[in-house]
Amino acid sequence: MNSKTKASLYYVATYLTLTGIGLMVAPQLVLKLLFSTGQYDDVFVRFSGILMLGLGIVVIQLIRHNAAALYPSTVLVRAVIWVAVAALYLSARDPFFLVVLGVVGAGMAWTGISYYLDRRGR
Repeated sequence: MNSKTKASLYYVATYLTLTGIGLMVAPQLVLKLLFSTGQYDDVFVRFSGILMLGLGIVVIQLIRHNAAALYPSTVLVRAVIWVAVAALYLSARDPFFLVVLGVVGAGMAWTGISYYLDRRGR
């Protein structure tokens, strides 16, 4: 049960963990790789990386403990993040936020569709 949904969370765990580590270790390089045109202070970029790594660890634990009851919550949390990042894009017009919207949106859609298919297959 929830095998498709669980599989979709590997994508989330991967992008959160790797991007979080990258932002912590090499913030300006990662921003450049993600097409950022803005100027952001390393301290706050690293802080964002710390938060992303923390969320990645939580998602890894959801997968590890097969916490299927929390899988729908991962979609809801990403919906809130997606809306907030869209607002940041509208404010800053930095392409970095479009990349984030694409990555988060793709994962949100994948998990949402997978959850629907898993529930339908019961």
